[in-house]
Amino acid sequence: MSHPGRGHGHSHNLSEIPAVLSPFARWFVIVTLSVIGVGVVIGAAVLWPSDSEHTIPMQFRSADGGSIQTVDAHVVDLQRADCLNPLTGTVQDSAVFQIEGAAPEGPCVAATAQIDSGDDTGRHTLLEIPTNRAQAGSGPGSVAPSAEQLDQPQAGQPSLTVGDKIRLAVVPGPDGNTRYTFFDFQRTVPTIIWALLFVAAVVLVAAWRGLRSIIGLVFAFLVLGVFTLPAILDGKSPVAVAVVSSAAILFVVLYLAHGVSLRTSSALLGTLMSLVMAGVLSWLAIETMHLTGLSGDQTVNLQVYQSSISISGLLLAGFIIGTLGVLNDVTITQASAAFELAAAGEPTRLATFRAAMRVGRDHIASTVYTLVFAYAGSALPLLLLFSVAQQPFGSLVTTDALAVELARSFVGGIAIALSVPLTTVIAAALARPAGAAPIGTESSASPPPAASPPSGGRHSRPDA
Repeated sequence: MSHPGRGHGHSHNLSEIPAVLSPFARWFVIVTLSVIGVGVVIGAAVLWPSDSEHTIPMQFRSADGGSIQTVDAHVVDLQRADCLNPLTGTVQDSAVFQIEGAAPEGPCVAATAQIDSGDDTGRHTLLEIPTNRAQAGSGPGSVAPSAEQLDQPQAGQPSLTVGDKIRLAVVPGPDGNTRYTFFDFQRTVPTIIWALLFVAAVVLVAAWRGLRSIIGLVFAFLVLGVFTLPAILDGKSPVAVAVVSSAAILFVVLYLAHGVSLRTSSALLGTLMSLVMAGVLSWLAIETMHLTGLSGDQTVNLQVYQSSISISGLLLAGFIIGTLGVLNDVTITQASAAFELAAAGEPTRLATFRAAMRVGRDHIASTVYTLVFAYAGSALPLLLLFSVAQQPFGSLVTTDALAVELARSFVGGIAIALSVPLTTVIAAALARPAGAAPIGTESSASPPPAASPPSGGRHSRPDA
């Protein structure tokens, strides 16, 4: 039976024991991360893109071969009329166009837009949006539009209302005068509003740390825009560029958001090692599943206009970058859990590892769901299209488009599962548990009672 005096001495000693870090583990992590950091700097210098010109893809090219020029505009009037109005795209000072064949059930929507920028600021142009009524007929196997859909714009055409802010593409007309066509909606103001709401929510809840994470996110996008994309377009290895970019982002983002400490360093090392594993797994998945990445129009267009880019390498690079966020989430949680459990009184490193792994198992279960459903959500239109294809389920899920998303989910899930024990081992080695206090830290403030043998106090702390 424990004596009250001895119990008090044990509790007092534990409260006085600092979280002393293992010198060997500490220096191993510091040296390893330093070597990796130097490698990232050298890799960025070797892979840094040049300022060479690149061919503009056809869909982004204007009639003169340059990039598409756009201006701002807003819709001031909508009318139903016959299609093929000769005034479409032309410019005039008045907002009233001569609409031929105007009728409440006309097959086209004649939209008058006022130009807000460029050489024709303040003037007006006419846009023509065909509805389903203008459709000559239905193709083989297609479904005819219902009565409710007859007045809706055809597939791929914009649905405009008065007051909509839009962007117009500048195109040369057959008579040499400038003409305008619909290019896209203006989204600058809504995007800024949503971005501010996002920043406000993160900062209000996470305070200064949340602001630092936002700054880290901005840095990540700068790396992608300034280094990653230009280097790949320059013909550099997509895999090498992805690895260097990911490592650079992790170094800055983790230390910026969570501070410079060995706790953060353990998460960083665990993330980098997990990222290497994810790269190897991605390569194996691409090779064994014979993934081409050519099911998407963007990839095909890129291969046509930038033939020097390795499509398989680009697919692998996408796998690697895609695992960054989720691995970062899992590893920082595991590192924090291990350090907190050690500081809370776990007696040994093994006990710290086991306790942190109990947290990690719950994290794996929830994060795998997040990862898979995120990929499923992005492929939802494709899933709907395939659901009406009347093909066997096995053949549908093994098409290149769906197989790529499945491979992303599989690789991400395996990387998450492996990153948890890996990071937990590193963190548990760094965080010295409370029960492993250095010799000589025991307090003598509560000596054992006289009836107890001299060694009784030590027997009450077998882990000292």
